[in-house]
Amino acid sequence: MSLISKSVKRVFTGTMVVAAACTALMATSVTAAEKVYRLKLAETWGPNFPVFGDATKNMAAMAEKMSNGRLVIRIDSANKHKAPLGVFDMVKSGQYDMGHSGSYYWKGKVPNTLYFTSMPFGMTPSEQYAWFYHGGGMELMDQVYAPHNLLSFPGGNTDIQMGGWFQKEINSVDDLKGLKMRIPGFAGEVLAELGAKPTNIAPGELYTSLERRTIDALEWVGPSLDLRMGFHKIAPYYYTGWHEPGSELQFLVNKRTYEKLPEDLREILRIAMRTAAYDMYTQATHESGKNWVSMKTEYPNVQVKDFPPEVMKALREANDKLLAEHAAKDPLTKEIQESQASYLKQVRSWTDISHRAYLNSQAATK
Repeated sequence: MSLISKSVKRVFTGTMVVAAACTALMATSVTAAEKVYRLKLAETWGPNFPVFGDATKNMAAMAEKMSNGRLVIRIDSANKHKAPLGVFDMVKSGQYDMGHSGSYYWKGKVPNTLYFTSMPFGMTPSEQYAWFYHGGGMELMDQVYAPHNLLSFPGGNTDIQMGGWFQKEINSVDDLKGLKMRIPGFAGEVLAELGAKPTNIAPGELYTSLERRTIDALEWVGPSLDLRMGFHKIAPYYYTGWHEPGSELQFLVNKRTYEKLPEDLREILRIAMRTAAYDMYTQATHESGKNWVSMKTEYPNVQVKDFPPEVMKALREANDKLLAEHAAKDPLTKEIQESQASYLKQVRSWTDISHRAYLNSQAATK
């Protein structure tokens, strides 16, 4: 073989090797881009639960569509996993990749989780969203959840919640003593300070517990969901709210699962969760407005009440006392409380001169 022929052969062989390597690299890239990531989500709610369950379905559908089918999320409701109040542990352990629940359900495990749902006498939904995304709330929430291999994201707001359904009228602080009430979070501690007996019960057991007088009263959400639950049939007194002025659910994500996702899918998941959370807030507002009108028309025997000033004063004093006690026990608790209090003071000054002033002026013209 001539020197020219040998040179041509070497060039041809080298070209083929390079071409083969490029083809393999492209195949690897295509395979990575086309890989489907399948996640499992456990929700506290039952199957097809309105509003709350719509948020998870909405989030999963958006994530799959935006990822062109590369991110698929299977939702298991409480009837499937059988642990409606066990979502924290299931996501932490990796049994599930994601969860949808309420942060204050975990206060018995991690006390500081309760600050990221809603606090008595605290922020409205718009104020709280501003705190989460612009006032340091997300960073504080990450500090609380990171040690547990978890990430927490806002998961949908119910708007201000009603104060609950009562079988007997509340006329004084004495009427709270011995009262067995389903009420989670910090509000339960506040009521206990005044002699009540708070408890937390899974959503699917609420009606039966009230009907059988296992409890004397309960709070759930508001007209958006309460009428569907039928509480008005067995508890005629419906009180206005104080304890959850902007109740935010949560999407829990196993941190190791999240970090294994490609960067673009992490961003898609984050955007899907944030959008679904806002969509739930608007849906809850719509449903409450619609059902409030229906309730007044179809169930005129429901007696809508405000708690007496004496009771509200006692609740606020108990709330302030307990906040101080909690803050004294843990530096991070104190930091979270101070962040919320200072942000509320700042943003409420705007709420007062905008929303409150507007509503007051409109009421004066009627």
